[in-house]
Amino acid sequence: MNDVLLSVKDLEVTFKNGKETFTAVRKVNFDVHEGESFALVGESGSGKTTIGRTIIRINPATKGEIFFAGKKISGIIDRELDTYVIRNIQMIFQDPMASLNERATIDYIVSEGLYNFGLFKDENERREKVFKALNDVGLLEEHAERYPHEFSGGQRQRICIARVLAMEPKFIIADEPISALDVSIRAQVLNLLHDLKKERGLSYLFIAHDLTVVRYFADRIGVIHQGELKELASTEELFARPLHPYTRSLLSAVPMPDPDVEKEKRLIVYDPTIHEYEKEGPSWREVFPGHFVLANSGEEAEYKAAYS
Repeated sequence: MNDVLLSVKDLEVTFKNGKETFTAVRKVNFDVHEGESFALVGESGSGKTTIGRTIIRINPATKGEIFFAGKKISGIIDRELDTYVIRNIQMIFQDPMASLNERATIDYIVSEGLYNFGLFKDENERREKVFKALNDVGLLEEHAERYPHEFSGGQRQRICIARVLAMEPKFIIADEPISALDVSIRAQVLNLLHDLKKERGLSYLFIAHDLTVVRYFADRIGVIHQGELKELASTEELFARPLHPYTRSLLSAVPMPDPDVEKEKRLIVYDPTIHEYEKEGPSWREVFPGHFVLANSGEEAEYKAAYS
């Protein structure tokens, strides 16, 4: 395993509305290694996007720490480090329709980060960087003079990816990057992200609710429910030996291509009340090598016995 690029330690994120508070993320811990695609999977409202937005400093961390390339980037940081974070951590947002300025040309949209940080010597170099970013995502140089409304949803998401690539980041947070796209376009965008990872040595935090997509794209998966990380393992290990009841519930909802198998499939509905934590609460445990789950000692023994 390569060196750790991003480390999230005991992260907690709380939002306030007047006197009321809501904790969206509770004591989340995980690492992302250099060159790795790490996925966070869970249903809507589970806190996946909140974690991504906290890493990139859109949301403040209430408790815990976030380290990137050995530097603490949570809390109050100086201007130099803030610039370093913006340059090296970029985010692809879920809705390509809402994340592009309709009044700006594609040339300006892709160049905005270059302008903000002075990442070019002259106009020729800026244009070259824009054209290279567009070419890398399968778009043409003449597209630079057009406006977002002239493109399809899949092309818009490619523009969003080109805007990220122009900054030459080390780490990309992809927040449901294909959920707003037609099914026929999704594979193209996923293949594009996969190819860019190999070509540029990128690392990803891939946020999704579709386990089928995650199985294709991610090296490791963290399963999150109501702001808590329930299970973490390599992709094949998680699919082969799902331990936590919530993970098994998510896997049972994955549609099967065989209609006969799909007809006989039993959907598992996760019920949090099945856990008996009165005598002993759950803790983060390594049940199998590299396979972690939130459980107490009784549940750990049960999980081990199930796959012995």
